[in-house]
Amino acid sequence: MFILNKTNSIASHFISELRDVTVQQDRMRFRTNLERLGMLLAYEVSKTLEYKPNTVKTPMANQEVQLIENQPVLVTIMRAGLPFYQGFLNIFDQADNGFIGAFRGEYEKDHSFRIEMGYLVAPKLEGKTVILIDPMLATGKSLVEAFEGLKSKYGTPKKVHVVAAISSQAGVDFVKENIKDVSVWTGAVDPELNQKSYIVPGLGDAGDLSFGEKA
Repeated sequence: MFILNKTNSIASHFISELRDVTVQQDRMRFRTNLERLGMLLAYEVSKTLEYKPNTVKTPMANQEVQLIENQPVLVTIMRAGLPFYQGFLNIFDQADNGFIGAFRGEYEKDHSFRIEMGYLVAPKLEGKTVILIDPMLATGKSLVEAFEGLKSKYGTPKKVHVVAAISSQAGVDFVKENIKDVSVWTGAVDPELNQKSYIVPGLGDAGDLSFGEKA
């Protein structure tokens, strides 16, 4: 597991602004900070991919380089995931992409809820490296259900990376228990979930902060 803010870096500034209720009022800055954080985490994930030697011709001579052997497949959960996902697409600009429409259904009296899966599209995933991108890893239920839907429809990936801007410890544990050989990458891990399963201290609703409140 990789936690970006465990080491001091500029990422701490981006995460701080994402959490700050005053800075959050600027939607464009909120989306930009998610995108920046996505780019930083994409760079970290890129270090784990397989590379192969290649040769490029410069104006002066040939140069041996190492290039990604097989591009990963980027899959994000809409709508909240879109700015964060854009950061990954900026780095893995040749990657195939998948999209999932998943959301929390009505809350029950005990504060539990069902995951509603309305849209699911991706390329073939059999034997590929998949990066699942969701800014908030809260309970982990929607992400695991999304992965099971992808696997049943498009095949079993060789490797799965789950990436979140902010995670709860419970969400991380749930994902690790339910997705085989998964690697989790996150900007920060928070200790708690409230009664409605929002991350505390977290940053609020990433979708609403990026695009406006739902009616």
